[in-house]
Amino acid sequence: MNAVLQPRAPGMHPEEWAARVQLAAAYRIFDMLGWTEMIYNHITVRLPDSVTGGHKHFLINPFGLHYSEVTASNLLKIDLEGNKLDADNPWPVNPAGFTIHAAIHDHVPDAHCVMHTHTTSGLAVACTEGGLAQNNFYSAQLHDMVAYHDFEGITIHAEEAPRLLASLGTKPLMILRNHGLLAAGATLPLTFVRLWTLQRACDVQVAQAALGRAIAVPEAVASRTTHDSFQFDQKFGAGQDVFDAMTRLVEKRYGTDYKA
Repeated sequence: MNAVLQPRAPGMHPEEWAARVQLAAAYRIFDMLGWTEMIYNHITVRLPDSVTGGHKHFLINPFGLHYSEVTASNLLKIDLEGNKLDADNPWPVNPAGFTIHAAIHDHVPDAHCVMHTHTTSGLAVACTEGGLAQNNFYSAQLHDMVAYHDFEGITIHAEEAPRLLASLGTKPLMILRNHGLLAAGATLPLTFVRLWTLQRACDVQVAQAALGRAIAVPEAVASRTTHDSFQFDQKFGAGQDVFDAMTRLVEKRYGTDYKA
């Protein structure tokens, strides 16, 4: 995250405000990319311990708002059970939507950000028996990074959490079969570039499927490609430069009201 922004809300920790602004920008980027699902799905961020005193508190979109309506100030602060911690915020929480996120945030140490989408091509690949195909430039950058979890219906039951966590293991990306895509990461920008790469891999796979048999990428080549993929590397910004560029594009096209 760049320089800490001064909060608009009186008494709010500057680091919380900075997290809010960054997360609100992410919702606008998702909207710009067409990764929305009316008022559903979520991007969640865990607030730093310096803000919460070590408690697990999270920011999530208000239930009922489209991604294009999310702003820094109307984001909800919640706990692991999905309880609102900012009573003055009039918007409700979608506790069912937080079930997956809560499990990952709680049990995966580096999962400070979790993103979940139902994009058409992502869901199409999730419905495919073979899953993600190792046959294009983008999927080759994700060798051994993608987990799978079998569909158990709408993810509203906490009892599914242990099975979901077992499916995820130590991998940063997961295809929820028959359902959609999921990414987790230590920062929001890193999580974003991971999800973007998986989304692009799915886009290409769906387009290619109409053209006949694909050329498979050998496993050794895919492994080397993933190793050489610099956008995930902290030495090269771990997605921060990409996220900053997309934020500038959002501001150029739609303005800066997400910071309100």
